[in-house]
Amino acid sequence: MLNAVLAFKDYNVIKGIWGSPWVGFKNFQLFFDNPMFWTLAKNTILVSGYLLLAGFPIPILLALMLNEISNGRFKRLVQLVTFAPYFISTVVMVSIIMLFLAPRLGFANVALNYFGFDSVNFLGEASMFRSIYVWSDIWQTAGYSAVIYLAALSGIDPTLYEAAKVDGASRFQKIVHVDLPGILPTITIILILNVGSVMAIGFEKIYLLQNQLNIVNSEIIATYVYKIGLLNANYSFATAVGLFNSLINLVLLFTVNGLAKRITKSSIW
Repeated sequence: MLNAVLAFKDYNVIKGIWGSPWVGFKNFQLFFDNPMFWTLAKNTILVSGYLLLAGFPIPILLALMLNEISNGRFKRLVQLVTFAPYFISTVVMVSIIMLFLAPRLGFANVALNYFGFDSVNFLGEASMFRSIYVWSDIWQTAGYSAVIYLAALSGIDPTLYEAAKVDGASRFQKIVHVDLPGILPTITIILILNVGSVMAIGFEKIYLLQNQLNIVNSEIIATYVYKIGLLNANYSFATAVGLFNSLINLVLLFTVNGLAKRITKSSIW
């Protein structure tokens, strides 16, 4: 929290935090008046929103499918295959993406050429950037995220399944009427946390995938703060932008938590 003071100062390295002059909300005003403001906000919201809409349901579906597998060996194999990508570092993951989507010898373009299509510079197409980021992230994290729901499924009362079986419920009906209600509190909590961090999407992977051809869609608040704060040494301005980002997340967290508490009776507090 002490670092947040920088947002209200014209920070000078020699004078230090407390020796630097106060400037009030000047740094925030500079950000709001910046021609990049709406572009940064739009890109951040679109990438985060896309990731939330596409990525949130998949771990739930994966957990429900794994829960239906009766063959223990096959179930462990599927869990291993889906869980393993989570341990790949961001740098290695980006390298894999670049090799896979390379304009000439990448697997994707080799496949396209085989079927008679022209090669595509995927990472050079700004319109494709969000999909590349989101679906590679889903592939990497879906298995890990599913573990939480698998744990919740294991805590459901077995007598509910027995009662459903006696009533002649199909597998799908058991999922709808037993599994989903049983993990609804967990789903709600995870959704609240995800929405509450929608503006805090990490910059590492986006920054590494970023280039001058796709920057129109790949420049988000996090990468902008990094460039302004560390590369240009404008610490006060970068802190103000980061603080603004955090405040938006805080407002979203309280709002979604309140709505969830009213609708589902489940909430963080």
